[in-house]
Amino acid sequence: MNDRPLTLMAVHAHPDDEATGTGGVLARYAAEGIRTVLVTCTDGSCGDGPGGVKPGDPGHDPAAVALMRRRELEASCAILKVGHLETLDYADSGMMGWPTNDAPGSFWRTPVEEGAARLAELMRHYRPDVVVTYDENGFYGHPDHIQAHRITMTALAMTVQTPKVYWTTAPRSMMQRFGEVMREAGADWEEPDPAEAAAPAEIGLPDEEITTWVDTTAFGGQKFDALAAHASQGENIFFLKMGQKRFTELMGVETFLRVQDTTGAAVPEHDLFAGLR
Repeated sequence: MNDRPLTLMAVHAHPDDEATGTGGVLARYAAEGIRTVLVTCTDGSCGDGPGGVKPGDPGHDPAAVALMRRRELEASCAILKVGHLETLDYADSGMMGWPTNDAPGSFWRTPVEEGAARLAELMRHYRPDVVVTYDENGFYGHPDHIQAHRITMTALAMTVQTPKVYWTTAPRSMMQRFGEVMREAGADWEEPDPAEAAAPAEIGLPDEEITTWVDTTAFGGQKFDALAAHASQGENIFFLKMGQKRFTELMGVETFLRVQDTTGAAVPEHDLFAGLR
């Protein structure tokens, strides 16, 4: 055995993504003494500006938005006790179909091999035991999430085998319940229309296909506060509308699909580090 710490690396697209899908595991494993590394691929410059001004509208300054979101990201990491923050700082590509998809320097038009080489360098430095990112649809079809998936999987192929690799997901039962809760709270929640050509693939997986269920209830307050740290995007973070108590009840278990494993740990499992300690 060597004295290198067990390490979790989460690869996300934008500032605030770290809190939504992995805030619980980042906080939990940091509390357990595991080294946590967050890689954020874009600058978030297609987010809302001060006062909720939207991208493309008068008064939206992408550079100022990026700076503001970097400060919010650092605050979120402090709340979650993330040990190391690494930013690739590609330009935010915006939602699928936006003109910013093809803007010079956007993450979406960056060659996968280029982004993967930079991420592989970080993987060689930190030597993570567990890597977490999105599935091939970026969980819900966002171009930067899809690109984060692509560069992560390519970077993994460039480096020494990582013992365990996971994609974030959600059980379909939870997605249904979440929609009910949001409608009860009076939030604007609409199910995706599969008849629409641009509708994303159905979100999440059937419960029985999920390999990993991690209880992060004890860290629900940190996760909620980390999301709240991204105050400039509060209008879009509908999770905050339910309040911390209800949020923790609904979001207290984070779920994943294990796609690479060298440990032989049985599934379903309840620990990303099962078989490693």
